[in-house]
Order: sequence, then structure tokens, then C-alpha cells
Amino acid sequence: MLNIFDSHTHLNDDAFFDEVPAYMARAKHFGVNQMNIVGSNSILNERAIQLAHQYDNLHALVGWHPEDAKDYDADVEKKLIEQLADPKVVAMGEMGLDYHWDSSPKDVQKKVFARQVAIAKELHLPISVHDRDAFEDTYAILKAADVRDIGGAMHSFNGNSEWLKKFLDLGMLISYSGVASFKNAKEVHESVLQTPLDKMLVETDAPYLTPVPYRGKQNEPGFTKFVVEAIADLRDVAAKEIAEHTYQNAMQLFGIKHEEN
Repeated sequence: MLNIFDSHTHLNDDAFFDEVPAYMARAKHFGVNQMNIVGSNSILNERAIQLAHQYDNLHALVGWHPEDAKDYDADVEKKLIEQLADPKVVAMGEMGLDYHWDSSPKDVQKKVFARQVAIAKELHLPISVHDRDAFEDTYAILKAADVRDIGGAMHSFNGNSEWLKKFLDLGMLISYSGVASFKNAKEVHESVLQTPLDKMLVETDAPYLTPVPYRGKQNEPGFTKFVVEAIADLRDVAAKEIAEHTYQNAMQLFGIKHEEN
């Protein structure tokens, strides 16, 4: 049986929140034994913390998503800083830039992202970075902040090998989602092959980005198994090797004690 850490999932989402025990049981069936429950706004941040306190193997991230950046203000920041002091909060996120959707102006997104990175550095917490169609600006903000001392994850990384090297050089780990299982995701496949095993994470981003063979259906944390298997197939190694490396990397990055497993 594989031992897998889903480094980025959303059991706090409406799709799961009323049936968390059932989805956790299914995840365990697939060998997914640890999960980061990732927030992105006031409701999802609160739910992430609530779930992390209910279950030893769930860990909370709180942050402000770029789509909601227009709503970030002093009250939001004050609440975030309070939540980041909770012992079950292991990182700050998700945060970043999303130029695919125009729900928040780009200049506002950049300001809110940079501010959250600064807070994470002050509190010495790793970060979970959302980057969609915004590689240049995301890289520039992380580089200017010099995030090497806190590290973090490039969540659901979908860049080519050149961007891979740039983010690795900043000290970031690279997290792969179900996109790695998509037949036509050639650039992601190339990055998977070039990512050092000690810099790799796996995730579902459930309920989104469902991997093959369930593509087209709602994703769930248990399906991290198929992300692990897709990466193992691409690299021509045993799935257990990918599972073990990514599990240990997540435990280390997020400062989680092994006794919780």
C-alpha cells in the first residue's frame, strides 16, 4: 500500500464539506494518509482550520486567493494573522496571481500577493503559490521577496522546464496535480522528468483537475494515487518511490511531526 500526502486539497469546499468522513475513508483506501486543507477566503480559511482540529492527519493553510484580492483589506489581514498563529496552520496560502480570470485587477493581485509573502516571511511560514497565466509577475514577486528562507510550493505547477528551473532556484518545491496525467500536457511532462525528487510534491486540488482515469468526474483527495502513478510512469520508476519522496518532502516543508500519521 502506498503512503501518500495530498499537499493541496479542498475538503473545506462545498463539494465535500458535509461528507468529509466519507471522502477521508475513500482517501485512506487509496493510501492517501495526510492532507493539507487549503483556504483562500474567509469562509474556506475558517473551515480549513476547523477540519484540521477535527482530524490529526489534516493540516490547514490559510491565505487569500488572487480571485478574491479585491476584497483584501486591513480586517482580512488582521484575521489572517490571528489564524496563522493556530498550531494546526502549517503554511500560508493559497496566494498568488491569476490572470486567466479577471475578477480582481492585476495591480491589486500583485499588491495582495506581495503583502502576504511579506507576512509569511515575518512569521517564517512556507507559502502555497497559485500561478495561472502569470509566470513572469509571480516569479518577480517571489524573487524580490527572496523566499528561500521560508520556501513553499508552486501549487499545481504547469510550467515548462525553463520556468521549473527558475522556481527551483528560488528554493520552491514543485507540486504536481492531475494535469501530470493528461496525455497532451507535454510541457508538464517535461518538467516532471526534470524535477529533483527531493523538490517534488503531489496534490489533487480537489474538487478540480481530476486525473486520468477519472478525468471528467469530480476530483477527490484519494485520487492523489493516480497523480503519483502518472509521475512514476513518466519517470519509469515504482509508484512507491514517488509516494515516499513526496510524502517526506511535504512532512518536512510543512513541519509536520511523524507521530500524527
